[in-house]
Amino acid sequence: MAKIEPTVVTPANTEPPVMAPPASGPTLVATSLASETAAPVTDPRKLDQLSRIEEKAARIEEKFARYEAVLTRAEASLERSAHKVDAAAGTMDFAAIRGEITALRNRVDATPRAGTLFMTAIITAVLTVVLTILVLKFGVPGLFGGLLAR
Repeated sequence: MAKIEPTVVTPANTEPPVMAPPASGPTLVATSLASETAAPVTDPRKLDQLSRIEEKAARIEEKFARYEAVLTRAEASLERSAHKVDAAAGTMDFAAIRGEITALRNRVDATPRAGTLFMTAIITAVLTVVLTILVLKFGVPGLFGGLLAR
């Protein structure tokens, strides 16, 4: 069942509003409402509704305070991160990094390419075959004699 809140009906205001004289800064306009709020409220329905309004206002203020605390922490975290990035960027030595990249490029350029590797493989294979035939034909002195017939 939905809760129906009573409404507070104020009597029609027949007095003209009281205007404050203009000043050089932000001003507030005083009206006859100030005289109405100064009088004590005795109707229990009005008191109940006013207390609910005050409770809602207090909850809104608490939410606002929580959001403000969260935003303050986020701002502080962002500020710390910005200082860390600024410090890291200030300590970077771009000339040293450029030198390291040049040294790495020189090492990569000094490594043999595919043609050199294939040529080395072919020469190694041919020399291995020739040396194997020589060992089989003449043997290794002191270990065994030639295995192939002469």
